[in-house]
Amino acid sequence: MTRKPLTLKGAERLRLELRRLKTEDRPRVIQAIAEARAHGDLSENAEYHAAREQQSFIEGRIKLLDHELSHCEIIDVSRLPQGGRVVFGATVHLEDQDDGSEVVFQIVGELEADVRLGLISITSPIARALVGKSEGDVVDVVVPSGSRSLEIVTVRYT
Repeated sequence: MTRKPLTLKGAERLRLELRRLKTEDRPRVIQAIAEARAHGDLSENAEYHAAREQQSFIEGRIKLLDHELSHCEIIDVSRLPQGGRVVFGATVHLEDQDDGSEVVFQIVGELEADVRLGLISITSPIARALVGKSEGDVVDVVVPSGSRSLEIVTVRYT
């Protein structure tokens, strides 16, 4: 079984989420289920069914995070060789050759990816096109909105 990569910061964020789920969310939903049960007939009790659904989501997320954290390879990005090449964990400053817009992404593991935060999955089309390239290289990337030519302006390992 191959171990999925995860950045040190991503692993810490996931550990904090797991701790919150176990110590805050799980006890809160158990209490909500107990209160809903006290109201009587469970077959028509919307509060009970909503609490059970939330409990199912929380337990599923706990199971997923436990599994992923125990089967991942945590990579400390700050210890990577500073060679200017794009690798897992690198933060890449890109310039779109078509419209001149700029964007900054960090290439991270699938579980920690969040485009709104500038964290893209190592399996995304952009990351796959960038890995192994160096500062100054221009890569053509096929994305859902079409094809884009991106120049790698800088590569950081923070």
